[in-house]
Amino acid sequence: MAAMVQGAGTAITHRRVLGIALPIVLSNATVPILGAVDTGVVGQLGAAAPIGAVGIATVILSSVYWIFGFLRMGTSGLVAQAHGAGDHTEVSVTLMRALLIAGAAGLALILLQMPLFAAAFHIAPASAEVEGLARSYLAIRIWGAPLTIALYALTGWLIALERTQAVLVLQLTMNAVNVALDLVFVLQLGWGVEGVASATLIAEIIGAAIGFWCVRDAFGPMRALGAAVVARIFDRAKLIRMAQINGDIMIRSVLLQLSFTSFMFLAARQGDVQLAANQVLLQFLMITSFALDGFAFATESLVGQAFGAKSIVQLRRAAWVPAQWGIGAALILGVVFALAGPQTIALMASDPQVQDSARRYLPWLVAAPLLSVASYMLDGVFIGATLTREMRNAMLVCVGIYGVAVYVLPMFWGNHGLWAALMVLNAVRGLAMGWLYPRVEAAARAAGQ
Repeated sequence: MAAMVQGAGTAITHRRVLGIALPIVLSNATVPILGAVDTGVVGQLGAAAPIGAVGIATVILSSVYWIFGFLRMGTSGLVAQAHGAGDHTEVSVTLMRALLIAGAAGLALILLQMPLFAAAFHIAPASAEVEGLARSYLAIRIWGAPLTIALYALTGWLIALERTQAVLVLQLTMNAVNVALDLVFVLQLGWGVEGVASATLIAEIIGAAIGFWCVRDAFGPMRALGAAVVARIFDRAKLIRMAQINGDIMIRSVLLQLSFTSFMFLAARQGDVQLAANQVLLQFLMITSFALDGFAFATESLVGQAFGAKSIVQLRRAAWVPAQWGIGAALILGVVFALAGPQTIALMASDPQVQDSARRYLPWLVAAPLLSVASYMLDGVFIGATLTREMRNAMLVCVGIYGVAVYVLPMFWGNHGLWAALMVLNAVRGLAMGWLYPRVEAAARAAGQ
């Protein structure tokens, strides 16, 4: 159990925050590389259909799996609180509950794959050739559903206990295996789209195996419980709380995703050049997310532990120390985007019209990290404190404000108005949760009474 309690009760220092955050930042940085390799390898087949098939199939699966992202956040908050309270049995049992949900969800996706994929292609139709190849890809990848969803729970558990180096190793290994098998299956064996899918499936299996190895000490308390383990896992009150937390997070995440989706749909109405320019600029937002996620995850872990320990002093420090690094990272990103943004745009788009358009709206992306950082950091605070109802309600209000902004501003300001509306969404999210922050401390005080 020594590994499990690492970091519990120790001071919240800048070094500790960086120890949690930096592996996540590095792990996130590897994600685009894998996508580029997948596209590049299948592009060597010399036809457009395989590239389109892998692209659309990946979007379908990513969208489906994304729905279960609540398992990562919900598990992180609950485990961190149990860890802070010194309840090591609950630390383990929470993971078991999350894994049961992952297994059930993955099995349901396997059983429902035919109507699920039929609905997906009805929403996003493709040519017969592309759809046929995409279905072949999906028919292979879907068998990894239970393990892929389980990885959300495993990752959340590791983040809660500050084991983000294990998350980095897991992600790097998965990506390395995936890339290596892509090269073998597609370029050497000529398996085409099925080779890309098989490579990813095997990488997911290996990643899950590594994940289970990293959390192996969670099973110790399970053995100690003996016959009582089932009753503890299926504790009615705990299951209801987990369901409420995960449900709130899912609603919040769906609302956020719908907001970004609406942004792209509205951008498409302004013409192909504008759509392409906005797609290029969205990569800057992705980079911002990759950088700030690490400090937000550190906040989740540290706030959750402080909340579980019922320490207001530690809670405030857990919220503030990572926030300093988040603000610093946002400032650096803004400067880098301002200085290197035009050259980066030129690398991502060769069309002069797209380049000119993207550069025209680049100032919004320079401002985006600072306008967004509060929402990232406060997401971490509320997830760690498991005040997910407040997160959900704040998002409902923010999406309503965004809806008004995205309807009105583009009418007077065109694409500038569209970007302004997106910045309003990010800024208002931070303001709304900042206004609700006293509830976090009030909940911690109530828990300590």
